[in-house]
Amino acid sequence: MVAAGRRHLPRGWSDLGLQLGIWFGFAVLYQLARGIADRNPTRAFSNGQRVFDLEIRVTHRLYELTFQNFVDQRHLLATLVSWTYWNSEFTVVGLAVLFVYLRRHEAFTRFRNAILLANVIGLLGYILMPTAPPRLLGIGFVNEHRDGLVSLAANPYAAMPSLHAADALIVGIVLFSVCRSPWAKAFWAIWPAWVWFAVMATGNHFWLDCVAGIGVALVAMAIVYNDRSRSLFAAQRA
Repeated sequence: MVAAGRRHLPRGWSDLGLQLGIWFGFAVLYQLARGIADRNPTRAFSNGQRVFDLEIRVTHRLYELTFQNFVDQRHLLATLVSWTYWNSEFTVVGLAVLFVYLRRHEAFTRFRNAILLANVIGLLGYILMPTAPPRLLGIGFVNEHRDGLVSLAANPYAAMPSLHAADALIVGIVLFSVCRSPWAKAFWAIWPAWVWFAVMATGNHFWLDCVAGIGVALVAMAIVYNDRSRSLFAAQRA
């Protein structure tokens, strides 16, 4: 096992253990803090209604409901968007982080930090502005999440900003930049847009939630990938 770690792990088992500790430690703290936003459903529904009202004033129609109606008429597409919603945030992000760690290690630290920072910013948004998703507002969406998975795995009042949208953009940009196959690059180039479509078509986010998530991702990446900021931080540590 030690020899295998030396051959296949960039920095050995100890560093892998450290990275897993950082990742899962953050995930536990994140879920504990995220539960704060679940304590005021009245405020969450009020904020969700405000997002809905603003969107209607801006676009004069509900594109997300059109997406859901289109998807619901096509069983395969409905299955794909549901799978994407449930797996894009944790399964895909986790596997992407693992791939970059093992195969493109030089890009790992910034990638990890961008994901973590985006989620911290999003968590602050959930605490300050708990927001119910479209499917819970009684405005025509079909609520497909009637089992216990929502209460066990997610905060149902964390629609603004959309971290599905944020993480998908970060993953798409980084994987596009580190993958070498043209087919892989093409897949990751369209991945963010597909996730944005999926979270709207499942009634989990308004497009305004997605725009806010995109903004979160861009801010996080601008901070993490700013060489001047990294140099200043390194100088302060020295």
